Amino acid sequence: MRSAPTAFLLLLAALMGPAVCSAHLFTRHARGDVQVFVKTPYLELHTGPGRGYPVFDVVPQGDSVIVLFRRTQWLKVRTRRGVEGWASEDDMLQTVLADGEPLPLDIGNRAGFTSHRFEVGAFAGVLGGANLVSAYSSLSFNSQMAVEAAVGQFLGRYSNGLTADIGLIHEPMPQWRLSPFLSLGIGVLHVEPKATLVQPSNRTEQTAYVGGGFKYYIGRSFFLRAEYKTHVVITTQNRNQVEDEWKLGFAVFF
Repeated sequence: MRSAPTAFLLLLAALMGPAVCSAHLFTRHARGDVQVFVKTPYLELHTGPGRGYPVFDVVPQGDSVIVLFRRTQWLKVRTRRGVEGWASEDDMLQTVLADGEPLPLDIGNRAGFTSHRFEVGAFAGVLGGANLVSAYSSLSFNSQMAVEAAVGQFLGRYSNGLTADIGLIHEPMPQWRLSPFLSLGIGVLHVEPKATLVQPSNRTEQTAYVGGGFKYYIGRSFFLRAEYKTHVVITTQNRNQVEDEWKLGFAVFF
């Protein structure tokens, strides 16, 4: 019985891995990596994916780079000299393919909000009266359905613990700026009671949940997410408990 939570957490880690990875592969042509040509006077290359990273090289006008992969609004590229660096999404939108067409780059906008594959986010909230912080990652099957994994830690007056969930998300109106969704899944709840005169033992219970909430698109690749879940905790004494979860946070899609 105690090996089940461990196996479940390992499964969660495997599922979340692709989405929380620092980068995902850019779409490639059948011939190989995407090659683009610089049309502006130069293309700046940064040491990392952000304006805070210094510029260490530039690609002159007319020269080309190979697009390797993308991280939010930054793309990693390789020059003809073999130098690898990061170029901003805005700068890469000024490049063209070999046939003169603009680089087909999906930017973080409302269109991306309805057609993205991955989401990653963090929350703060309450679980059964205890303060909760959690994070989630999801992989979309289509614009309306996704599989989602979440982990969290709660700190209460009488006990602390961890949560892990996996389930399905249904978003009937993904094109709306304020988009509602429904959730259904299973999980585990690990509880560590705080010290008393008689120290109770830690316990790990299986759970099932239903819930709902909404996403509010803010801009670029970000949105606000509010969520409610009701968990049925299946105890070893066959005395099921119901715990309510409320949380609010921010997420990014790509």
